[in-house]
Amino acid sequence: MNAPPHNPSTQKAGNKSGSVRESTDVEPLSDKSPIGPAARGEEQTPPGKQRLVKTPDPMSLEAKPHDGKAHEWAGSRRLLRLLRELMKERGSSQAKLDNIVKLIAQDIVAEVCSIYVLRPGDVLELFATMGLKPEAVHQTRLHVEEGIVGQVAALALPLALSDAQSHPNFAYRPETGEEIYQSLLGVPIQRAGRVIGVLAVQNVTSRSYTDEEVEALETVAMLLAELFAGGEIGLLDDDTSAEGDRGKPMRLDGLMLNEGLAIGHAVPHTRGIVISQVIADDPEVERGRLVTAVAEMRGAIDDLMARADIAELGEHREVLEVYRMFAEDRGWIGRIDEAILSGLTAEAAVEKVQVDTRARMAKVKDPYLKERLSDLEDLGNRLLHHLLDLDGAEAQDLPEDMVLIARNLGPAELLDYDAERLRAVVLEEGSPTAHVVIIARALNIPVLGRCRDIVTSVRHGDQIVVDADNEQVLLRPNEDVQASFSSTIAERDRRQEIFAATRDLPPVTADGRRISLNINAGLLIDIPHLHESGADGIGLYRTEIPFMVRDTFPGVTAQTELYSRVVEQAEGKPVIFRTLDVGGDKVLPYWQGEVDENPSMGWRAIRIGLDRPAVLRQQIRALLRACQGGELRIMFPMISDVAELEAARALLEREMDREANKDRALPSAVKVGLMLEVPSLVWQLPALLDKVDFVSVGSNDLFQFHFAADRGNPRLARRYDVLAPGFLKLLHGVAEQVNKKEVRLSLCGDMASHPLEAMALLGCGFESLSMPAPSIAPIKTMIRSLNVESLRALLPSWLELPDHSLRSQLKSYADEQGVEL
Repeated sequence: MNAPPHNPSTQKAGNKSGSVRESTDVEPLSDKSPIGPAARGEEQTPPGKQRLVKTPDPMSLEAKPHDGKAHEWAGSRRLLRLLRELMKERGSSQAKLDNIVKLIAQDIVAEVCSIYVLRPGDVLELFATMGLKPEAVHQTRLHVEEGIVGQVAALALPLALSDAQSHPNFAYRPETGEEIYQSLLGVPIQRAGRVIGVLAVQNVTSRSYTDEEVEALETVAMLLAELFAGGEIGLLDDDTSAEGDRGKPMRLDGLMLNEGLAIGHAVPHTRGIVISQVIADDPEVERGRLVTAVAEMRGAIDDLMARADIAELGEHREVLEVYRMFAEDRGWIGRIDEAILSGLTAEAAVEKVQVDTRARMAKVKDPYLKERLSDLEDLGNRLLHHLLDLDGAEAQDLPEDMVLIARNLGPAELLDYDAERLRAVVLEEGSPTAHVVIIARALNIPVLGRCRDIVTSVRHGDQIVVDADNEQVLLRPNEDVQASFSSTIAERDRRQEIFAATRDLPPVTADGRRISLNINAGLLIDIPHLHESGADGIGLYRTEIPFMVRDTFPGVTAQTELYSRVVEQAEGKPVIFRTLDVGGDKVLPYWQGEVDENPSMGWRAIRIGLDRPAVLRQQIRALLRACQGGELRIMFPMISDVAELEAARALLEREMDREANKDRALPSAVKVGLMLEVPSLVWQLPALLDKVDFVSVGSNDLFQFHFAADRGNPRLARRYDVLAPGFLKLLHGVAEQVNKKEVRLSLCGDMASHPLEAMALLGCGFESLSMPAPSIAPIKTMIRSLNVESLRALLPSWLELPDHSLRSQLKSYADEQGVEL
């Protein structure tokens, strides 16, 4: 299937986005500040040792200078021309492969050249060789990660060894006769982000392969990948068992990135890109094609961002602005230009840079940078569409109930599809903060990520059930399963109609207790849900999310404008702003910090704010200005002891004095609170409660610290229960102390968004909950059917039970009392 058209335009791209520099009148950020570009350096490898060959940093914004001669690419172009002539000759696939390895060995002056192809079961099979024993062809097999060739495939990186046999991963195969060869250079053969084979050369003597030789072999490997994909070299004796498996029902697990349940027909996101010509006749002609295609692509992106439906995305436009900045990346375009000078066509050069970038980014540990890979791939594919003139083709007819399947997606790629037809998205990769997930969440599209093997397991048109709530996909389910899920979806739709009727009803319990229901938000696109859901206010505004979709740290002016828009759009409803909570698994692209062994318990949240006070002070200043004349509710995250709260309050008071001295208006009232996420703070509540106006329990972190269980570890995900008597007893004790002091108490986190868990919280003494907007209606329905005093009288006796969980007791109580869950 071809991808939907991108509607190219030949107009020139608009102005670049840029950061605003401004005077902040606070201490400048020091050289040790985590804000700034990451330091980069090259690592020297002693002769004779393993060398993982480095390619240019994929996130660099600097292109290498070009001297105009390009003499260093002459050898590579010559080899590519010879290979092109060879492929024109008639003969079997095996004969062509045999000639290819001979030609490469001669050109690179190696005694051995071998091609291994990845077969079903993650097995690398020797398909052709020059130098090894001929009888080893189709007989020698290595599992991925086995031997040096297996390691190249596993790492998806080139590996150069001057003494291969001393390498700990060396695997001797007597049938090959390779014991006489000392040095080895292997490069992965990759296609569409997947390793499909390995190309290797060997020499009898110790040899240190140069970067130019590595580059040349990588280029040849890319050519082989295109030949395999285009069918010019058939894979012999293809195993058809995998295709047989693709017709059977399957269940695959994943990670919920956006909740929901959907049933429909699978549409694999195959972009329709086939590169038929890899070797260029004239590099200058190809460079001209690249310039034209880049200009068309940038114009098309501008057209996309000008669409009416995109304009309504509000703050989500910032996601697309960051995407647009990638299209201006001089380093990215420069690397494509260098690949053209090596002898490739413009489209082959784009593909080569994509392969290099995937390999490099796969090893990056920074989660934000890893997530940007999908943006870069999206841009590369768009550029290929313009180079190959694919955008003029009509989009294939798509089903009315399509479920989009992809290894990964960029934000603009998702917007190419008709949102009215799109029921869900399933990704092999993806993460909660990926740009495509942010856009999908705004469009209320269920997304399941980390669904391993979904791309290879699904076929176009397959019936598919996406149960993001339970983190599973059912492929080709039988009729009974389809009927069951269809019934569930119908029941969910019916309940949504019931929930919609509660919008204007107050969240008052059956015995007259008024409960405050609030939403969690993090982007301007979330604010309309405040009014649509009938919530009382925003119980948690995550200020870090806008920081995560920018490429530079926003200054005071930019932050003030953002917070002012939040307050304005809230239309008088209260908003609790949580100060910057980064670190751990929330990394800013411009944030350079130390790597923590235990990130969730490391240098994060208020710890960063107090260690880098200029950052926190700028945010406080922006909040004060945004709330001039109104009430500011500010909440500090990850407070672990009273001293940290006092230090944070001191910065707040300092900023208030500063604003007053400059004759700027202040908020009419400033309410200060904290997030109770660290168990140690429970023991300091008596000393703490006189210093705050409100306390909000962060149930996610408090739960994982209580059980010493990483909530991101799938082995521990369901090992412990938030409805365990010990954890509920902790919450019950907190509520008793806080309510006794008449300090406002709330809870935000996943626990508040499920009716049964929310019922337990009300029984523990909580009367204010904050949750995702879609949870407001079902929680309100539960509240209006609950006699909370009856539950509060019964719950303390359950808290003393030795049970693993009180879930069954609470469910039985709800059934007996007619509580609607």
